[in-house]
Amino acid sequence: MRRRAKIYAGLAAAIVPITSVIMALGGTPASAAVGGSGPYPADYETSATLANHTIFRPQTLPSERLPIVVWGNGGCSANGLSQGNFLREIASHGFLAIANGAPNGSGSTTSQMLTQSIDWAVAENSRQGSKYYNKIDTSKVAVAGFSCGGLEAYAVSNDPRVTTTGIFSSGLLNDADDYQLRRLTKPIAYFVGGPSDIAYPNAMDDWGKLPAGLPAFMGNLNVGHGGTYDQSNGGEFGRVATLYLKWRLKGDTTAGRTFVGADCGLCRSQWSVQQKNLTLDDGTPPPTTPPPTTPPPTGTTGCTAVYSVQDQWNGGFVANVSVTAGTTALTGWRVTLTLPSGVSVSSLWNGVSSGTSGTITVANQSYNGRLAAGQATSFGFQGTGSGSGTTASCTGS
Repeated sequence: MRRRAKIYAGLAAAIVPITSVIMALGGTPASAAVGGSGPYPADYETSATLANHTIFRPQTLPSERLPIVVWGNGGCSANGLSQGNFLREIASHGFLAIANGAPNGSGSTTSQMLTQSIDWAVAENSRQGSKYYNKIDTSKVAVAGFSCGGLEAYAVSNDPRVTTTGIFSSGLLNDADDYQLRRLTKPIAYFVGGPSDIAYPNAMDDWGKLPAGLPAFMGNLNVGHGGTYDQSNGGEFGRVATLYLKWRLKGDTTAGRTFVGADCGLCRSQWSVQQKNLTLDDGTPPPTTPPPTTPPPTGTTGCTAVYSVQDQWNGGFVANVSVTAGTTALTGWRVTLTLPSGVSVSSLWNGVSSGTSGTITVANQSYNGRLAAGQATSFGFQGTGSGSGTTASCTGS
């Protein structure tokens, strides 16, 4: 099951650029810090051979080849400077970042424009006389986007040239589009604005439907749908996106440790993190807490479940349940939820539920059942009625 009406209305509006919400998302941000924070001061340009796009690049092209990042703007806005601070920051770390839309352009964009960006970069890399001749790493391509632009990224993520996909505060709007999840074969990362982000239920629903075995990262920072793109150097989203791209497109395993393992860099921050099938590409196991040198204590396997309401509106709510292992490691867990009369579950992610009302049970998914002693995971759900009054208890195995 997918989505509440509020989410449909909010993200459907994000596709129509004439709305006031989307004009806000597509507007020109405050001036970026000159050059970004990376080693290659960056700016933007346009090209006569790539109409209606904005190209962010180091002002002086470095000797190292530039991986490609193609970007769909919030609201599918045709203003290529919509997330300019953010993209300039990425470019300053040695990337060629191409946004849909001309600088301060108007109108809306399509997913085909992302493909055009990849085509252009590949052609320029092989064209003698181009400033980019043999300067672009065409084997490393990220397709990404914010809000409506994230839907554009999904649409072209099956391009065989794509190395990784980045979904920023976005999620598929309809179950009929879930084929776009099933066809994913390359690593994907989600960067979302937390439960107050209007795209949060959609993103979490997509997360629960990803193909088994697909390397995936989910990070939630509680800043809402607007993110931090307009802040200097793209703010926290700019910092984290750059690290992810350095890992996936440049093989920087130091940057990769920001995302991989129980002790990942973001795991110890204000971000809420989930991981699936992540390992560092150099074969080094992810950093973890050293295992105990003695067998774990015997006895009853225990866990606790803490229920909290993340969002409430007239007629519905989003809730989160945090599951924490006790003093013994778990191979699986099961949470019993007792819902008040009139309350029902309409969709659920990161767990397998039985029933939708009254007393229901939620078991772990295949990827979040094993917990070390004291380790936590979570699942969430969207419900109808009031979020208050639900109780939760946990049994481990």
